[in-house]
Amino acid sequence: MTDRLDLLYSDTEDDLRAAVRALLADRAGHTVLLDRIETDTPYVPGLWKSLAADIGAAGLLVPEELGGQGASHREAAVVLEELGRAVTPLPYLTSAVVAAETLLALAAESAPAAGLLAAVAGGGTVAVLAVPLSTAPDAEPPHGPAVPAVADATAADVLLVPRADGLYA
Repeated sequence: MTDRLDLLYSDTEDDLRAAVRALLADRAGHTVLLDRIETDTPYVPGLWKSLAADIGAAGLLVPEELGGQGASHREAAVVLEELGRAVTPLPYLTSAVVAAETLLALAAESAPAAGLLAAVAGGGTVAVLAVPLSTAPDAEPPHGPAVPAVADATAADVLLVPRADGLYA
């Protein structure tokens, strides 16, 4: 028996790609995005809800029993590819991937984390991890009350703050 790595996209992944691409073509064309540069809100209003909740992209990495789609990192990568292709500023990586994975690691032992994970997976809540952008994965949590910059903080409903004694929201 040999395990072969399949690098071709499945029909499901192609369908997801087509749905995300169509949404972005319809709602996030280059002129729309250029107009957002001059505002305090770089995100296109309503676009996150359409991607996260209507398409279900926010819950791709979350198991179905926890309120998500139960997909894999391949499907999340398809969404990220399309967001990058269209240069669309949405908090997908920070919320649906990084924050969701962080909450998923805690959901089995923490009811509040599981509840927040379900809200993130449903697309109604944007959560981001409040760590400096230069933090290495195995680094100690930042000490002190300030983190100089947090990716997608302006889009976040909840900041997840890792501390030595746990994760705070």
